[in-house]
Amino acid sequence: MFSSSKRTLNILAAALWLSGGVVLLYKGMTLLLEADSLQPGRVWTWLTIILGLTIGWLKANYIFSRSCKKNLARISQLSAPKIWQFYRPGFLLFLAAMIVLGSTLSRMSHGNYPFLIGMVIVDFSLATALFSSSYVFLQQKAFKK
Repeated sequence: MFSSSKRTLNILAAALWLSGGVVLLYKGMTLLLEADSLQPGRVWTWLTIILGLTIGWLKANYIFSRSCKKNLARISQLSAPKIWQFYRPGFLLFLAAMIVLGSTLSRMSHGNYPFLIGMVIVDFSLATALFSSSYVFLQQKAFKK
């Protein structure tokens, strides 16, 4: 019961990884538009995009890609994979805590231009890191039968 193939775990891991990127990109865009409505035409509003992309690219290359590789290697070593093993329980708890923290900080940032800009940088950098490092799933042939 609840047995799974390693390929299914790889697909679930990639789906969660990419869905996080989509959610963070959407949230970041929403906060960016709010910041621009508070102080229209400020150069910082648009520089946050470049800063977020740059930080995200660095995170992807030095942290997130390694994390993807380690998780795929861990999945490949499972002898009897179960559906919930696409990430370690500790990672899922960390992820839940980050979602709660990110949501709380985003709510607190409404109406505060500098706080909004900071949150946009965080969201864009994480979204970029998730999207940029997702190439590992293809590179490692994670979906191959």
